[in-house]
Amino acid sequence: MAEELMKQFVSIGLSESKAKETLKNDALSKTLSELIVETNKYVKTGNGLNKTIGKLIYQTATTIKFQIRSHLPLVVEYIAKEKIDSEIKLSAAIDYLLSNPTASIDIKAFESSSGVGVTVSDQQIKDNVKSLIEKHKKDLIENRYRFNCGLLLGQLKKDLKFADGKAIKTEVDRQVLELLGPKNEKDLAKPVKEKANKVVNVAKNQSTDNCDDTADNGIDFIELLKSKAHLHKVGDNYKTDGYVITDKSMDLIAKHVKEIGGKVMTRFPPEPNGILHIGHAKAVNVNFGYAKAFNGCCYLRYDDTNPEKEEERFVREIKEMVEWLGYKPFKITHSSDYFDQLYEYAVHLIRKDLAYVCHQKQEELKGFNPPPSPWRTRPVVESLKLFEDMRKGKLAEGEATLRMKLTLEEGKQDPVAYRIRYIEHHRTGNKWCIYPTYDFTHCLCDSIENITHSLCTKEFQTRRSSYYWLCNAVDAYCPVQWEYGRLNINYTVVSKRKIAKLIDEKIVSDWDDPRLFTLTALRRRGFPAEAVNSFVTKMGLTGALTVVDPIMLDTIVRDNLNVTAPRAMAVLNPLKVRITNFPSETPLVPIYIEVPDFPSDPSIKSHHLVPFEREIFIDRSDFAEETTDKNFKRLTAKQRVGLKHSGYVIEVTKVVKTGGNEIERLEAVCHKVSEVEKPKSFIQWVSTPIVCEVRLYERLFNHKNPEDPNEVPNGFISDCNRDSLTIIKEAFVDTSVKYAKPYDKFQFERVGFFSVDPDSRLGRLVFNRTVLLKDSSTKN
Repeated sequence: MAEELMKQFVSIGLSESKAKETLKNDALSKTLSELIVETNKYVKTGNGLNKTIGKLIYQTATTIKFQIRSHLPLVVEYIAKEKIDSEIKLSAAIDYLLSNPTASIDIKAFESSSGVGVTVSDQQIKDNVKSLIEKHKKDLIENRYRFNCGLLLGQLKKDLKFADGKAIKTEVDRQVLELLGPKNEKDLAKPVKEKANKVVNVAKNQSTDNCDDTADNGIDFIELLKSKAHLHKVGDNYKTDGYVITDKSMDLIAKHVKEIGGKVMTRFPPEPNGILHIGHAKAVNVNFGYAKAFNGCCYLRYDDTNPEKEEERFVREIKEMVEWLGYKPFKITHSSDYFDQLYEYAVHLIRKDLAYVCHQKQEELKGFNPPPSPWRTRPVVESLKLFEDMRKGKLAEGEATLRMKLTLEEGKQDPVAYRIRYIEHHRTGNKWCIYPTYDFTHCLCDSIENITHSLCTKEFQTRRSSYYWLCNAVDAYCPVQWEYGRLNINYTVVSKRKIAKLIDEKIVSDWDDPRLFTLTALRRRGFPAEAVNSFVTKMGLTGALTVVDPIMLDTIVRDNLNVTAPRAMAVLNPLKVRITNFPSETPLVPIYIEVPDFPSDPSIKSHHLVPFEREIFIDRSDFAEETTDKNFKRLTAKQRVGLKHSGYVIEVTKVVKTGGNEIERLEAVCHKVSEVEKPKSFIQWVSTPIVCEVRLYERLFNHKNPEDPNEVPNGFISDCNRDSLTIIKEAFVDTSVKYAKPYDKFQFERVGFFSVDPDSRLGRLVFNRTVLLKDSSTKN
């Protein structure tokens, strides 16, 4: 078989290497072989074959779309008879057929659109080029070879639609040379680029890629979607790969376009049985972002077809997270809103003998090769009666299902459309005891809501054919499904079932425990929504699965907080220091020191006041009574240290210890920085501080892939770091944070970035460490 195909492919002018490469693609090989057989009806392939014919036949095989395959004989006939004799004409012919995907073709319109019989002479090309150059002569002479000739070529291709592109470019080059003469030294010199002012905007410092593999740093997510999301235009569903056209499709699409006013319509359809995680942040940005980029609308639709696991709490928190990421739903809907319509669609499917009631048990249907259903050929009337009995509650759970008569792309036969569940639904109560499955609900809800672009992750690509089949089977409008790659993070689990297990085992406190990567957990930990969006953007939007380490997210969060989180001073392990020569005429009255909120950016003038008194607190880690470490630059019994923002340096005069030889406090004297040798280091300090609780978080899992049995043979629970949370009950923070609200963010100088936890109450703030500072590991 392979040898025969090789001979066929070589017979139309393919090189041996190209023919072998083509053979690796089964679908392409089959199509090309069919086209060659069709070509032989008009002209024999082989050594005498016109090279152009062979080239165009191959181009047809690689570019033809499924929905116009029925018109392949027509295209081949026109190529073989040399009525279509260029790539431009072939592309025009295919475009015409895609735009008119009907059974009967208007031959005159087809020939006109395909340039049949149109010949563009060399003289026509010369005349058009001359006329256009004359029009732009002034700019050409002024800018010489820096003039953008692409403008000329673009206009000429419009004016001379079926002319040879190479011939047009050759003539443009010739006439430009004739006008300007050869290039001189100035023409050959590299242009001097003007330096653009660098604009830093954390919220906009994003990059992604919707169709390409590379991300564009600094480009806003929405702008990037506009420039790179090359999806179909509204109403052009029938032009997309794999779209199935029926005799009703064009009328349904026209009705759909009219109903939505030509607008892009997308939807984000989470199940309300858990909290959104970092991977969902990508889905939110893709669906809401695409609609926003093209002035469309995006639904938030809860896929609430499984009453067993759904909770109102999850409904509320999903909406909160969508809004936290900066998006507002066009409408909030539920799959359950359409239960009546979905039921009618199921009945319609049975009446067309495309679905049947089956009594095989769930365990019989498991695996890749379950036995075929003995009820597949059940009479339509019988299935209608049984389905009605299912709806009325006359059958027990597991006694019957409604199955569709189709085979999914992965080989699964007759997927279930409806199953019986005697569970109260959180919205519809006990009205229904039969519930539709995802396979049945998803595409039909998209159809009902007039979705233009059904955007989903790559694992649903194998469901695309069943998506199209079902919409067409019930004679409904069929949206277009597009897929993108999922986003995953190492050192975590995001499965709802596994997170629930962590909660049950009391390893984490709840769905928003800051050690998790749910969106509520990230918010609670202090990750800004802008940083999460920026992270999603930088990861791109390829078709491939993206898996990254958490450090990449931490870096983006840190960069964001570095310019948005005001500074404060905190000591997590306080050590009292009494200044014996406190520089005040009234020692009991504090000196108030002005501390900038953003000391690294002098252009930001905002500041806060902190008291400086006789008694201050420093961090115990910043004092070493004795040390042999030459790199230790902070306070010792013999080494001074500076107090940040105060303008003073302190030196120890006495170390006061308890009976157990523990350091209780230090006594010190202070000097103005200007009056002594500059110290090696400046440290943070607090005076009359606020006592707070501080929670320090580490990675929850020890291995990169805690769900991989090869890495973690005893299961993901065994991989948990049981010391991933440290709680400091009495940390001291300066008074500037006194009125902070939940989710307010600060940089505790020299310590890290922190966020106010919702557990905070009046007079007792709780802070979560968001991320460390960049230089925390090398602090001396």
